[in-house]
Amino acid sequence: MKLATVADRAQAILGALASVVVGKAETLEQVLTGLLANGHVLIEDYPGLAKTLIARLFAQALDLEFKRIQFTPDLLPSDVTGSFLYDQREGRFEFRRGPVFAHLLLADEINRATPKTQAALLEAMQEAQVTVEGERFELGPPFLVIATQNPIDLEGTYPLPEAQLDRFLMRIGVGYPTTEEEREILARRRRRGEDEARIAPVVSRDEFLAMQRALEEVFVAAPIEEYMVDLAQATRRDPRVALGASPRGTLALLKLTRARAALARRGFVTPDDVKAMAVPALAHRVILRPELWVSKVTPVQVVEDLLAQVPTPPAEPA
Repeated sequence: MKLATVADRAQAILGALASVVVGKAETLEQVLTGLLANGHVLIEDYPGLAKTLIARLFAQALDLEFKRIQFTPDLLPSDVTGSFLYDQREGRFEFRRGPVFAHLLLADEINRATPKTQAALLEAMQEAQVTVEGERFELGPPFLVIATQNPIDLEGTYPLPEAQLDRFLMRIGVGYPTTEEEREILARRRRRGEDEARIAPVVSRDEFLAMQRALEEVFVAAPIEEYMVDLAQATRRDPRVALGASPRGTLALLKLTRARAALARRGFVTPDDVKAMAVPALAHRVILRPELWVSKVTPVQVVEDLLAQVPTPPAEPA
């Protein structure tokens, strides 16, 4: 598939979602960028801001099999991956697949489950497979996870460990709507006549996979690659940081910038692509020193500061 076609299909997808989700064009584009880059997306924001709706609508627009897991403290790993059950009629054990066997999985309020259950997703997110009692089962393609978590609830939650955060290609927020946007939300609900909003598929699963493969055609000049590496290295040298972004973060930045360039109908990555994707790709991989937690310094601020400090290469490819 040509990059121009990728951009056309992407705009059609975003247009379909914008017919339901009001005033969140940037958020929708970020999520689509992550999905095109074949990565998992963590949406962290307050309740009631359409996080679940966005995940479900993307599955409908991309014609992907969709499953939702409501993470709770009593959820077990087998509730995610599935388990072997004994079939008395056949006299043997059969594997009953869990909800992880989907093309797009919504892990709703992922930080409400225990670490043991959270870890059930680690293999699936990294290897697109699950192993149960020594037997391996393939997932996808595509296998994509959109996870949500509420940043204000602390009681009864289990913060995601660094290893699991590192599996997410990007972390983004949604934000509250403006007054006009909130009025439009009410108006659309009245016109729709029901709570549930649906959209028709815009592309098929095969077309979406072709869109993902087309990103390999996006050119990345050597100075741009060096810029990405310099940013990742800077997070490890910053005195405010206990643990900087991993090489997986640099790879995430590469994939996201290529997807952003394709959406912009460009066959090459620019420094602006890197600047736009640096915070979503790197901030959740940065762990600050404990003494800075009381100073209200955040990983987002650290990455933004480094973007202002690291020299920017020329915009045009060599």
